[in-house]
Amino acid sequence: MSRRALRRLRGEQRGQEPLGPGALQFVLHDDDDVEEECPKRGPGGRRPRGAGKEGVRVNNRFELINIEDLDEAPGVNGERTDCLLVDAVVSGNKRRAQSGHSESTRGGDAADTAVPSEQSNACSKLRKKKRKQKNKKNAGETSQNGLEDIDRILERIEDASGASRPGPPPLSAKKHVLYVEHRHLNPDTELKRYFGARAVLGEQRPRQRQRMYPKCTWLTTPKSTWPRYTKPGLSMRLLESRKGRSAFAFEHSEEYQQTQHKFLAAVESMEPNNIVVLLQSSPYHVDSLLQLSDACRFQDDQETARDLVERALYSMECAFHPLFSLTSGTCRLDYRRPENRSFYLALYKQMSFLEKRGCPRTALEYCKLILSLEPDEDPLCMLLLIDHLALRARSYEYLIRLFEEWEAHRNLSQLPNFAFSVPLAYFLLSQQADLSEQEVSSAREEACVRIQQALTMFPGVLMPLLEYCSVRPDATVATHHFFGPDAEISQPPALSQLVSLYLGRSHFLWKEPATMSWLEENVHKVLQAVDAGDPAVEACESRRKVLYQRAPRNIHRHVVLSEIKEAVAALPPDVTTQSVLGFDPLPPLDTIYSYVRPERLSPVSHGNTIALFFRSLLPSYTVEGERPEDGGPGGLHRDQGLNRLMLAVRDMMANFHFHDLEVLPEEHPEGDGEWD
Repeated sequence: MSRRALRRLRGEQRGQEPLGPGALQFVLHDDDDVEEECPKRGPGGRRPRGAGKEGVRVNNRFELINIEDLDEAPGVNGERTDCLLVDAVVSGNKRRAQSGHSESTRGGDAADTAVPSEQSNACSKLRKKKRKQKNKKNAGETSQNGLEDIDRILERIEDASGASRPGPPPLSAKKHVLYVEHRHLNPDTELKRYFGARAVLGEQRPRQRQRMYPKCTWLTTPKSTWPRYTKPGLSMRLLESRKGRSAFAFEHSEEYQQTQHKFLAAVESMEPNNIVVLLQSSPYHVDSLLQLSDACRFQDDQETARDLVERALYSMECAFHPLFSLTSGTCRLDYRRPENRSFYLALYKQMSFLEKRGCPRTALEYCKLILSLEPDEDPLCMLLLIDHLALRARSYEYLIRLFEEWEAHRNLSQLPNFAFSVPLAYFLLSQQADLSEQEVSSAREEACVRIQQALTMFPGVLMPLLEYCSVRPDATVATHHFFGPDAEISQPPALSQLVSLYLGRSHFLWKEPATMSWLEENVHKVLQAVDAGDPAVEACESRRKVLYQRAPRNIHRHVVLSEIKEAVAALPPDVTTQSVLGFDPLPPLDTIYSYVRPERLSPVSHGNTIALFFRSLLPSYTVEGERPEDGGPGGLHRDQGLNRLMLAVRDMMANFHFHDLEVLPEEHPEGDGEWD
């Protein structure tokens, strides 16, 4: 009969035996005392009843369930002793579960049970298994002593952890410069570093247990307050794949196209409530969500605006193609297709909210994602922003690496933001305490060289920058012709726009006293070079006149999206005079349309003055001839149109209410009222 059956007959439960006074103590033995502590076998190969009392003791009796696995531990000279684990404990090995030590420890505790018969059964069972194991193993595979077994165990642990072997280079060395990490797309990852996981996720954990949404997404976290997700008719297809790059495009179904037409009509009505009504029937229409988000943001309802953008991102991520990857940097979306622009704009708006929320590291990841979708064309001109986010996130090494890799083919030094941000990154990198003295001096020297080049190329940046930082320059700098007012006035309008954009966004990064002291030192060196007649000064002046004739359309689009007042004021008149739509600002001139909106007949073409008058009073009024199903203005239903006109007049007259004019009090003298 088994031990379990015996316990059931006696009414005992495993793990409920009374603990002795020394049950929570660990008794360790030296190697020399093993033979004394382990009792000798009696006649017939049996051990005394009290054998194994002096072992490692545990307080959890349920651990004795795996006592049968004790035969898996290595033995000494082909045999296995009950006290072998003592050597491993003395050696300081804490990973007893991996080497079989925990089972041996539990085996030494069998003598502490209350029933002596259980000890004899366990000892006899162990003795039989030891004999079987001894016959199976060869003498050459066994170790000579216990220390060799411990060394072998330690070697096996080191091999598993990989600590003793030179591993591959870190993954960061192999990543592409536009590689996007999934974990950094979640703002909670950055907020946890600032406030802790309990403060960030304390209220969200109970809600996340109830899964109400079809899939897990990386860009946003679905909220329980959102409408139930149903496919709105948005999908993505693979256009082509060659040279390791894949081109994708979003597609609109016929139902989604009808919703898009209704959305355009609602935008033309200039009434946000029409978009709200449209979202009630199509809660995941992307353009409606983005347009309504702008309306909420203008009314200072930032929380609702951000929620609408996240819902738009969720709708588009649910429509991703299985091969579309956010992190690979090899997937392309053509901005010339209107269906793809919504994804660009949703990412940009989400990035702006993250930056205002205090998550620059997450915003930098979104910036890299937008830039990776079309890095050559850069439709939203993210190169004007990525340096600012890298400095705010203190990713100085990344900014320097991006500049070094792209300078050869993109000429990043010709942009004022990169010309000043890269030397600032070198200087801030030299301020870090974990660098060696040689690395600090090298970074400081590189920073000085590059800031002098930037001041020589863009002298019109210095005085506005000092004005933003509330710093008054000395008389030598203020009166010098190179940095004086003429430097700012004489620069081309396109360059003035780039400078205004950079200073309006990143001027606060220069306010540190150490940074200003370093800038002042290099300004004086530049003035010395100018007074000495350095030929580089004249070369930079000629390059400014040639390179900055007119800004491309993507820079204008970026300025409109940035909403920086100084930069918007510097836009050319041909951009400011045209209407700019929030869901599609400054569309490309070579747009690729997959479907066309049906033309709406203009009421002016009919020359119907009466209908035009009533249309101004009642925007919902239409004559029958203007409807497509009526066959045009020359249709056979002219009488029905007149009847509708008469009904509209009656409705209008029925809403008129006349009130009696109140008689003015007599105490008011003449002339105290309004003018005649």
